[in-house]
Formats: sequence, C-alpha cells, structure tokens
Amino acid sequence: QVQLVESGGGYVQPGGSLRLSCAASGRTFWSYAVGWFRQAPGKERDLVAGINWSGGSTYYADSVKGRFTISRDNAKNTVYLQMNSLKPEDTAVYYCAVAKLSYASVSSDLSEYDTWGQGAQVTVSS
Repeated sequence: QVQLVESGGGYVQPGGSLRLSCAASGRTFWSYAVGWFRQAPGKERDLVAGINWSGGSTYYADSVKGRFTISRDNAKNTVYLQMNSLKPEDTAVYYCAVAKLSYASVSSDLSEYDTWGQGAQVTVSS
C-alpha cells in the first residue's frame, strides 16, 4: 500500500508562492500519473494539475495556467506543485493522488485514482 505524504502548505499573501510536495512511501510511483486536486469549502474536488508517468505530459486547469507548475522526480518518489502569483481564490485543501493504472494518462475523474495524500491547506489572504 502506497502512502502519500504532503507538505509545503501554508498561509501566504496574494502574489506569494508556495511549493507543495507529495512524497510516496511503501512503493514507487514512477509508472503512474499523478494529479493535484483542490477542494475549497462547499466546493467539488477538482483537478488543478496533472503529470503523466514520465513527466513529458502535463495538464493545468485554466484557472492556474501560467502560475502553477507540476513536476516529478521519480528517483525521489516525489511530485511537486510550484504555485506562484497566488490568489485568494487558490485557497483550498490540496490533495495529490496517484492513478490506478500504470502508464495511464492524466484524468480529471477521481475514480481513476486510488491513492490520496492527506491534504495540505493553502490559504492565500492579506
């Protein structure tokens, strides 16, 4: 069973930056797509960024394009989400998730993922 541990969340002012990390233990995830989802209170959990098994293909929600960058270091079993130019509307709990199927493409469907991090709170406020 893979365990995903998230870190890097926090409280920042608008325009600031944070980098979230998602580290796996128990198994490597080098062959799996990984997504970052976020969920604000009362809102649906939605895909914000995703990366395929090799890192050669990425996806970003329109709301974060140009500001967020997803990357992975398979040697370290870690996926990152660099968040720049943060806005108050980015405030949410951020979850990383690993796809069920090896070599699958990034999907926005939550059912395509079977391992989730514990969530990292990101608060953007002045």
